[in-house]
Amino acid sequence: MMPGRITLIGYRAVGKSTIGRLLARDLELAFEDADHVLEQHLGKPIPEIFAQHGERTFRDLETTTLMNLLAGTRPLVLATGGGAVLREVNRALLRRSGGTIIYLHAPVEVLQERLRRNAGSRPSLTGANVADEVPGILALRDPLYREVATHLVDVTGDQASTLAAVKAVLG
Repeated sequence: MMPGRITLIGYRAVGKSTIGRLLARDLELAFEDADHVLEQHLGKPIPEIFAQHGERTFRDLETTTLMNLLAGTRPLVLATGGGAVLREVNRALLRRSGGTIIYLHAPVEVLQERLRRNAGSRPSLTGANVADEVPGILALRDPLYREVATHLVDVTGDQASTLAAVKAVLG
């Protein structure tokens, strides 16, 4: 039996949004992307929120967004932002209400290559190039991802193999 709530966590470019959409479709569950919900609510993209209000305000808004998305018991697949685990309140919320929490993991080199190919609109978190900042930021976040995850899935393969691996941990 599939769990009613599945939360995908992990660093940028691991495929949380892409895999989340595919998984939700296959399981016939609602899909929510926390970053997209936040952007829709504010009517502006995350880089603009960072530029105008700073990371602290963004993280406050991220916490509120997670609280709203995880309120109640509605079955869904949720893709969090990569930094959602930075705050203890978010980690506690994920443990309490996130259901099955899958850490989509890739080695630094894979993440850097993906971000060099397509950084999209992701803002720099350190002032460095988004690909160059991966080693330092991932070193800080990896233990936090592992702390809340109920499962870890390696995402170095293609979409199909990643989706199959996620489904395999769900049973």
